[in-house]
Amino acid sequence: MALELKNLYDDFRDGETIKAYAKMIAEDASKLDRTINIMEVCGGHTHTIMKYGLPQLMPENIQFIHGPGCPVCIMPKERIDHAYILAMQEGVILVTLGDMIKVPGSHGSLQDARSRGADVRFVYSPMECLKIAQENRDKKVIFFAIGFETTTPMTAVLLDQVIKQEIPNILFHINHVTVPEVMKELIDSRDVHVDSYNNRIDAFLGPSHVSVIAGSKIYEEFPRDYGRPVVVSGFEPVDVMEGISMILKQFVERRCDLEIQYKRVVTHEGNLNAQKLIAHYFDKVDLFKWRGLGNIPQSGLKLKSTFSAYDAEVAYRDILPIKEIEDHKLCICGDILRGIAKPTECTIFGTACKPTSPVGSCMVSSEGACAAYYKYGNLL
Repeated sequence: MALELKNLYDDFRDGETIKAYAKMIAEDASKLDRTINIMEVCGGHTHTIMKYGLPQLMPENIQFIHGPGCPVCIMPKERIDHAYILAMQEGVILVTLGDMIKVPGSHGSLQDARSRGADVRFVYSPMECLKIAQENRDKKVIFFAIGFETTTPMTAVLLDQVIKQEIPNILFHINHVTVPEVMKELIDSRDVHVDSYNNRIDAFLGPSHVSVIAGSKIYEEFPRDYGRPVVVSGFEPVDVMEGISMILKQFVERRCDLEIQYKRVVTHEGNLNAQKLIAHYFDKVDLFKWRGLGNIPQSGLKLKSTFSAYDAEVAYRDILPIKEIEDHKLCICGDILRGIAKPTECTIFGTACKPTSPVGSCMVSSEGACAAYYKYGNLL
């Protein structure tokens, strides 16, 4: 019999297996004398949790907290404004990933820019920029790069090819961010612009795709220095249920460890070639602002000064604003990204703010918590 795609995930969506893990979780939860709050850092986990109704399978003392694991959701308005302003420049083609199209900045979204005549293109792979640049040699192609460690290597590969092929008309606006720094920030904020997070995080479900690149080693400090267990979990419902079960086993056994549930893909060391490529082209920034979280030290990347000739922020620095911009007053995406509020607590959720007319970034992205609640909320 030929192998079909569904053969690769059927077992990880098996209802009986999910129920078996639910029983194990309930048994272990009954041995605990307090509530355990588990933050899933990745938006992919959030959608799995909501789509398969996993909160309904949890005992009352096991709670999910939705974290900031969506690179579109955490992009501050001033960075969106950069994309909009660059897109509106004559002779510029702005290229980015699809989820960015509806994110509102203070001037509007990239969809708005395109309706006003800007040449904005959305791609599945950064490598498509090479063809766009070759077909438009009289224009500047600016790749607005977003994403966590997962997508950073693709940007590095694109830059590597731009240099090797001596392509003169591609520039980069870098908005890549890194996960461990924001996890530390969520545990213990030191940003003067943000009030206390009222932190309730007891353990983390570690993001799997990030870990494929960076390795599980990037989470070692959380059990060691912060007393928070981390289990790196896959995205399928059985993966998530097993990951939760592994976390509870640690609490029952009074352990605090870093463990990998997603061993079929994730290793401790990660992809060393990808890490080497990232280190070659990128440096850490002193501060990167995350929407709703404030300025987080060492949490973003920038092109090394050696490659400043390819940096759109350098080439267009005279027209790109640096002033910080406040979010919509009724939008609580900041609290949602910090894990101290759920989407349903927002007064405009599902009314003024919905996927067809998003006010906040958590509703815009396909991985956003608000989008997940809107799409799958009837399962709760």
